[in-house]
Amino acid sequence: MAATPAVRVLERARVAHTLHPYDPEHASDQGHGEAAVAALGADPRQVFKTLVARVDGVLTVAVVPVSGTLDLKALAAAAGGRKAVMADPADAERTTGYVLGGISPLGQRKALPTVVDESALEFGTVMVSAGRRGLQVELAPADLVRLTRARTAPIGR
Repeated sequence: MAATPAVRVLERARVAHTLHPYDPEHASDQGHGEAAVAALGADPRQVFKTLVARVDGVLTVAVVPVSGTLDLKALAAAAGGRKAVMADPADAERTTGYVLGGISPLGQRKALPTVVDESALEFGTVMVSAGRRGLQVELAPADLVRLTRARTAPIGR
């Protein structure tokens, strides 16, 4: 299996991580994050989905637990903006270099402002997309925050 840009970022930074491949076949039935949780038998509060929104027109990455939803008002406030809306899927794919369901907060084509839900800090490790549908990466939340230059805030509900 070829390394994704996200995996290459982790390897270059020498960050401890574990890859968790799974069959993404049923993702369309339940959503990509939920498919990962089901396939891996993981805690849905510990598996995070990567969403792309526009905060005052600026593409911004939000990383929130699969078990919840993104609070757009909280994201706008955390990013220092006034209004957030979900980004157009084509814009998200073009800017990050990943396809929907496989967007990783790591190794994006263009570094975007990133906000990680503060609940990630409650865990020793969290899982995020490794840059491909059917592949999650487990790493320490502090490493995720550092490598994405993210801020943490209560953006999930």
